[in-house]
Formats: sequence, C-alpha cells, structure tokens
Amino acid sequence: MKRILVMGAAGQIGSELVPALRAVYGVDSVVAADLCALSAMPDSLRVGPCEQIDILDIPKTVSVIKKYNIDTIYNLVALLSSVGETKPQLSWDINLGGLMNLLEISREHKLALFTPSSIGAFGPSTPPDNTPQDTIQRPTSMYGVTKVAGELLADYYHQKYGVDARGVRFPGIISNVTLPGGGTTDYAVQIYYDAIKKGSFVSNIGAGTYMDMMYMPDATRAAIEVMEADPAKLIHRNCFNVAAMSFDPEEIAASVKKAIPNFAMSYDVDEVRQAIANSWPNKMDDSAARDEWGWKHEYNLEKTTADMLSVLKQRYQ
Repeated sequence: MKRILVMGAAGQIGSELVPALRAVYGVDSVVAADLCALSAMPDSLRVGPCEQIDILDIPKTVSVIKKYNIDTIYNLVALLSSVGETKPQLSWDINLGGLMNLLEISREHKLALFTPSSIGAFGPSTPPDNTPQDTIQRPTSMYGVTKVAGELLADYYHQKYGVDARGVRFPGIISNVTLPGGGTTDYAVQIYYDAIKKGSFVSNIGAGTYMDMMYMPDATRAAIEVMEADPAKLIHRNCFNVAAMSFDPEEIAASVKKAIPNFAMSYDVDEVRQAIANSWPNKMDDSAARDEWGWKHEYNLEKTTADMLSVLKQRYQ
C-alpha cells in the first residue's frame, strides 16, 4: 500500500485529490500538506493526517516524509498563470524552486513524484488544434516558462537518477468544491457560481476563445491512473497531454442557459488573461496518454454543466 504526501493539498485540485486518493489507498495512507495553518484546511482534509509545510523548507519536508514513511509525493504547489504575471520572481521561486527541492528529496529517498504541467506550457507558435504530445513549446507567461522547465527537470531526474517522476498537462479544471486561485481558465468555474447566485455572468475571456477544459473527477482520476501505470509501457512521462472537452465562452453559456433560461452573459475582457488564452491550444491531442496508460475522459460539457449546477443549486438555494 502506498504512503502518499500531497503538497498544496488545500488548493483547487488538492482539496479533491486528497479524498480521491484516500478512497483508493486509505485515509491514514495519504497526508495532506499545505502552507496554510492546519485550522484553515478544509474539513474534508482534516479527517486524515495533515501537516503544515512550506515547499521551500527542505528539512521540514524531509521530517514529514520520514514521520509517515512516505514513498510517493503529489506536488500541486504553484502560482497560477495570471498571478504569476504580477509576481514573476515569486512564481519562479515557488514553481521551480519547490519542484527542484522535491526532485532532490525524491532522488535521495527513492520516492515517486507526480508534478502536473499545464496547457500553459505551450505558446503562440504551438499548433493550436490537436496540439501534439511532442511539439514546440515557447510559452509567453512566467507560469508557462516554469511549467516547461519543470517538465524538463523531471525528465532529467528520471533519465539521470532514475527518479520515478510522472505528470500530465492539465487543461483548465472545473470544480464545485474549491474556487481556483488566479488561472486564465477560471471563468469556466465562475460562470456556474454566478449563474446560480446572480443569474448573469461577465466573462473576462473574449467570445470565440477556445481552451481545453476538464471536470475535476476526470482530473483526479488522471493523476491517480498515471501514477499507477505500468512504467514499462510509458514512452513519455513529463508530461502527458490529457483532454476532455474544448469550448468557448458562448458554448458554456449556452449549456448553462438550457438549465437556466433567463441566464445572461456579457463581456469585460481582461487583456492580460486574454493574451495568455490566445497563446494556448484550442484543443490538445491526448492520444499518447490513451495509448500508453489507457486514459479516457468521462465528462463532456453537458454532463459537467448538469453536475455543477445540481451541486451549486443545493448549496446556495
């Protein structure tokens, strides 16, 4: 049975990945760790072991690994795309410095390491449609730069030292548990909240802007499945394209409107976020993940919208 440490557990992905991992491996086998105080962690995480850790604090991280006899780390710590543009030095320090720490720890203690990359690792010169697994990556955001460097670092540590480092390139993640924190794709989450609370939504992403998206149950399953995959079958490791759906603001608004006929959407485009969105793929080709470890998404836009609105209606109405 694996012993897992999830770094960045209180964030958007971690708050749902930790319960998913505990459902598979057992509550006591998954340690939720975050920079925030334990009292500030979601109740859903505090039903099992929790620790307060700064990813830049190597001695504390190692002490927790030894305390719980950890063999696998999920690294979810990152400053996201829009925040990274306002704090590029901090983005570099956390995204790359934190990853470097965990790679070194994984090398020294023979741990497996999952670190997600992102559609942000691509740039305006990347083929935007059916973006290949292996293609040019010249991102124009600091977040993207750190993701490309992170992919290369993880590959290096696997090739040079045999570290079992793996990851996926996540698209935008849609979640009904924890709001995202500063990503370009955040509008695709906020639209559901505003539809329920206000009956309207102002999009900061312009009409006709397509981006890959994924519902959280698929995202958590991808993170678990890639780490369970037979290493003998993995040609790629860091990182696999994984895709589920691609839509623009009009299409997600239309799906909401089917359930809430009076829903209305307008635009107030954020130029920084729009520029980042324009540099990202419209839709990724995830055939490598499907071929090498059997990836298959379950949620399309219609199924995602139905579940999001159902959950949020119960919560707020």
